[in-house]
Amino acid sequence: MPSTTTAPETDPSKTVVEEVTGWLRLYSDGTVERLTPPGAEPFTVIVPPYTEPRNGVTVHDVTTARGVDVRLYLPAEPPAAAPRPRRRRPLLLHLHGGGFCLSRPSWALYHNFYAPLAAKLDVAGIVSVFLPLAPEYRLPAAIDAGHAALLWLRDVACGDEGNLDPAVERLRDEADFSRVFLIGDSSGGNLVHLVAAHAAAKDDGAGADLHAVRLAGGVLLNPGFAREEKSRSELENPPSLFLTEEMVDKLLALGVPLGMNKDSPYTSPSLVAEAVARLHMPPMLLVVAEKDLLHDPQVEYGEAMARVGKTVETVVSRGAVAHVFYLNFFAVESDPLTAERTRELIDTIKTFIDRY
Repeated sequence: MPSTTTAPETDPSKTVVEEVTGWLRLYSDGTVERLTPPGAEPFTVIVPPYTEPRNGVTVHDVTTARGVDVRLYLPAEPPAAAPRPRRRRPLLLHLHGGGFCLSRPSWALYHNFYAPLAAKLDVAGIVSVFLPLAPEYRLPAAIDAGHAALLWLRDVACGDEGNLDPAVERLRDEADFSRVFLIGDSSGGNLVHLVAAHAAAKDDGAGADLHAVRLAGGVLLNPGFAREEKSRSELENPPSLFLTEEMVDKLLALGVPLGMNKDSPYTSPSLVAEAVARLHMPPMLLVVAEKDLLHDPQVEYGEAMARVGKTVETVVSRGAVAHVFYLNFFAVESDPLTAERTRELIDTIKTFIDRY
């Protein structure tokens, strides 16, 4: 298997065959060096798990029997004297972004949004999947990992997981596994669609594969859809720390199977929709940022899904907000517009989950 390193390469026999400025270098021997560009350091800090509640949430890392690791965000248990919730609550399965090539669920980038989200929504918890990264593990590896996480949830729901971590026991006892929602940022938004399609193809509408687990919906937050032909938004909207034209072009090319480009059934908004025309897909919430480089392909995805008869609600975050603006916790804290659009986003997610 190719190896991954975060240390600077000094072997003179190796040459760089691809580079994403500030983020990644791919070498001639297949090794990958992942970097942190100036300004991104606070977002890539690893947040360790913690069992003492912070702001109403605990965080737990779990190695599953399905070959995937997950991070659990659980609302803190009520005090011993307080009544426990009598009803089961929905569950979110989170698929992180990074153009299929970068980032981990344990980054502060995600923690500072998803930990508070677990407290603000009426959910049993949020399960975030540690996805295999390209180019070492190109698609469909991340799709398979997402499906493995769903199978693990099935094992938990059915009592087949064996000795459970106390946090997983709480999840089993409090989650409504018939109301599992996929949620993903950027390329993780693509994976929301792709994992749901994978599950639908396996189940063929009969629920035979996932049994007790039912996908009730999907939330695509600023998904990473794109085509080889540049859209107007890619040409006119400004780049941001989290997305540049170079990142769109190179990360997606490294993420899809060898021999494919952005006009692939993993990234093309029209092709991903056409591929599910005959499948039973859950309702989708599509959230688009007005100044996102990928605004136009995201809107195109919603339109293409409607043409094949699928339920997609498209919500646009208006104003000068760019790709995954809600993950930029400095902007959320300091910029009134970003803060307001983030509050609206959370309300939109809550309303969607409550509806289904």
